[in-house]
Amino acid sequence: MRRAVKWSDSIAPMISLYMNNLKDVEQAIKQLSSDELAAFRAWFAEFDAEAGDRQFEEDVATGRLDRLGQKALEHLQEGRCTDL
Repeated sequence: MRRAVKWSDSIAPMISLYMNNLKDVEQAIKQLSSDELAAFRAWFAEFDAEAGDRQFEEDVATGRLDRLGQKALEHLQEGRCTDL
């Protein structure tokens, strides 16, 4: 039975030790097996989602989205919104 490849068990330690720039990372990714690439994709999707969540939370906390929120509420009150 094949053991599922975990990104953190296989490739991540190499990147932290040996990768110094984006070109090195790109080359390492090109060398991944299909299983390792699938594990990397899953890991990166989670990593990217968490980064996006942190950015959104920061934007909310600092008020960067207040004007957009106010504009959306105005559009709703004016009947300029449609149900999805």
